[in-house]
Amino acid sequence: MNMYDDKPQQSFFERIRRSFIGAPRNINEPSLFHKISLIPILAWIGLGADGLSSSSYGPEEAFKALGPHTYLAIFIAIATAFTVFIIAYAYSRIIEHFPYGGGGYIVATHNISAQAGVISGSALLVDYVLTIAISLASCGDAIFSFLPPPFLHYKMIFVVGLILLLIFMNLRGVKESITFLAPIFIVFIITHILLIGYGLGTHLGEIGPVLEKYHGSVNQDLLTIGFIGIMAIFLRAFSLGGGTYTGIEAVSNAMNVMREPKVQTGKRTMLYLAVSLAVTAAGLLFCYALFSITPIEGRTMNAILANRTFSGWPLGSVLAFITLFSEGALLVLAAQAGFVDGPRVMANMAVDSWLPRRFSALSERLTMQNGILLMGTASLAVLFYTHGSVSALVVMYSINVFLTFSLSQFGMAKFFFQNRHKDKAWARHIVIHLIGLILCVTILIVTVYEKFSEGGWVTLVITSALIGLCYLIRNHYRKVRQGVRQLEEIMSSVPSGQIPNEEPPNPNERTAIILVSGYNGFGLHSWLSVFREFPKLYRNFIFVSVAEIDSGAFKGASEIEALKSSIAEQLAKYVKLARSYGYAADYRMDIGTDVVETATNLCQAIVQEFPKSSVFTGKLVFRQENVFQRILHNETAFAIQRRLQWEGITTVILPVRVNI
Repeated sequence: MNMYDDKPQQSFFERIRRSFIGAPRNINEPSLFHKISLIPILAWIGLGADGLSSSSYGPEEAFKALGPHTYLAIFIAIATAFTVFIIAYAYSRIIEHFPYGGGGYIVATHNISAQAGVISGSALLVDYVLTIAISLASCGDAIFSFLPPPFLHYKMIFVVGLILLLIFMNLRGVKESITFLAPIFIVFIITHILLIGYGLGTHLGEIGPVLEKYHGSVNQDLLTIGFIGIMAIFLRAFSLGGGTYTGIEAVSNAMNVMREPKVQTGKRTMLYLAVSLAVTAAGLLFCYALFSITPIEGRTMNAILANRTFSGWPLGSVLAFITLFSEGALLVLAAQAGFVDGPRVMANMAVDSWLPRRFSALSERLTMQNGILLMGTASLAVLFYTHGSVSALVVMYSINVFLTFSLSQFGMAKFFFQNRHKDKAWARHIVIHLIGLILCVTILIVTVYEKFSEGGWVTLVITSALIGLCYLIRNHYRKVRQGVRQLEEIMSSVPSGQIPNEEPPNPNERTAIILVSGYNGFGLHSWLSVFREFPKLYRNFIFVSVAEIDSGAFKGASEIEALKSSIAEQLAKYVKLARSYGYAADYRMDIGTDVVETATNLCQAIVQEFPKSSVFTGKLVFRQENVFQRILHNETAFAIQRRLQWEGITTVILPVRVNI
C-alpha cells in the first residue's frame, strides 16, 4: 500500500495551497534525487550568490574604515583576494571529509565536541537570519539609491515584501527558487565584468600618478603615526570588511542538494564562488582607489562608481541603473542561502536534540517547511529592530560568521593532527587550516573589539540566549530518553509465548491495529496495554509503522531503502511476539514526510481489508505537562485520532507515562 495511491477529497484552502506551493513529491520515484539536486552552475547561482553579493557591502565597509589613508585600499584588495582563496580552499577540504554537509555545526560537533557544535550551530542560525535581513536591506539601499528621496519611506515595505516572496518560493522547493532567480545572477556577472573591467582598463594610464601620490601619503603617515599605526588602520579596515567573506560556508552546508558525485560538484561550486568573489571584491577596491571615490550620504559607493564609469557611454545612466538593479536583485538571491542553509543547520541540530525535532521534518514538497517559516519570521523581527540599517546589520553579521569560521578551521586542524599517523600528507593539509584559523580569529577579535558597543553586543546576547535554550531542550530530551529506557528495561523482560500461531489474520475477526515507531519499550507497552485491557477481544494484531523521511534520512535512495529495511525488521519482531501467544499477526508499513497523513491513509486501507478493526496509538504523558513540553513533543497521536474518527474508525490513545 502506498500513500500516493489514495487521493482524498481536498478542501478549498488545500487546493489553493497546492496551486501555489505545488503538488507533493513522490518519495518512491526512482529519479527524485536527480530531479531536485543541483549541478555546479545552479549551485553557484543559488549558494554562491550569498558570497558574491557580499561584495555589495564588504569592500565598501573596508574602504570607508580607511578614512584618508586610501592608499591602503590596494593592500586591502590583495589581502581580501588571498583570504577568500584560503577560506574557500579550507572549506573544499571540509567538503571532502563531510560529503553530506560539512558546515560549522557538523565540523565542530564531530572534530571538537558537542558543546563546540552547539556554539557553532547557534552562531550559524543567527548568522543566516542576519544573511536574509542584511541582503534584502542592502537590496533596498541599492535600488532606492536611484529613486527620488520621497520614495525612501517605502523601502521597509519593499524589503518585507521580498522576505515574504522568498518564503513562498522556498516552500515550493530549492531548485525551483534558484531556477527562477538565475537570470538575475547572469545579469549581475555581465554588468560587473563591464564595471570593473572598463573601470580598471580606462585608468591604467593613471596608475603611475596614483602610486606617486600614495608614496607621498605613506611617507607622511610613517612620520606621523608610524608603521604600527599604519598596520593598526590596515587591520581595522581589513576586519571591518569581513562581511566580504560571508557566505563562503554556504556550499559546504548544503551538500545534500548537490548532484552526484557530490564532492566534485561541491568543490567545483566552491571554485566558482572563490574566483568570482575574489575578482569582484578586489576589483571594486582597486576601482574605489583609482576613481578616488568618496562616500555620499544616501548612496552606495558602487552606485557612485557605476555613474562615473558609465558616464561617457551612450545610455550610460541606463547601464548604471541596470548594474545597480542587478546588484540589488542579486542580494535577493543571496538571501536565498539563508533559507537553504538555515533550515539545514536547524535540522541537523534537531536530529541531535538541540532543537525541537519537528525542525528535522520535511514537507510534502521535501522542504524543511518549519525551518523556512522560522527563518523568515526571525529575519522580519531583526529587520524591524534595526530599521533596515545595513551598517547596524553588518556589525551584527560579521561576528558570528567568523566565530563559526574559527571553530571550523580549528576543528579541521585538530582532525588532521589527531590522524597524523594515518595520513602521510597531514602536515600539508593542516597548514591551510592553521592559516585560515589565524585569519578568522584575527578578524573576529578586531570586529568584536571595534564594534561591541555599536551593536555587536546584541549578536553575542542573542547567540548566547539561543545556546542556553538549546541546552534546556537537550536536557529535556535526555530526561525523556532516560524515562523511556526505564520503560524498555521493564518491557525487555516480557517472555515469548508458547502457543505459536502461523495462520494468516482472518478478515472476519476483530483486529487491533497498533501504531508503533519501532521495536522499543514504547511499542511493547502499547501492545501489552491492548493485550491486558481487552483480553481475548482481538484475535488479529496488525502492527503499523511509518518510516518518516526527515532531513537525516533524505540523503539518497540507498538511505531510504536502508530505512525501509530497518523498519520492516523491527515490525517483524512484533509479529513474531504476538504469534508466540497464539494470535494471528502481520505488519504494514509505508514511507512519507508527513507521519499523520501517511499513517491515516495506511490505517484506512487496513480497515477496508479488516472491517472489524480498532486503531491504537500511544502518547507520552508527563506528570506535570506544560507549554514547553507541548512544543518539544508533537501531537501526532491526537492528529491521527481526529482524522480517523472523522472517517468513523474507532481510535484509542494509550497513555505512556514518563516519570520526569
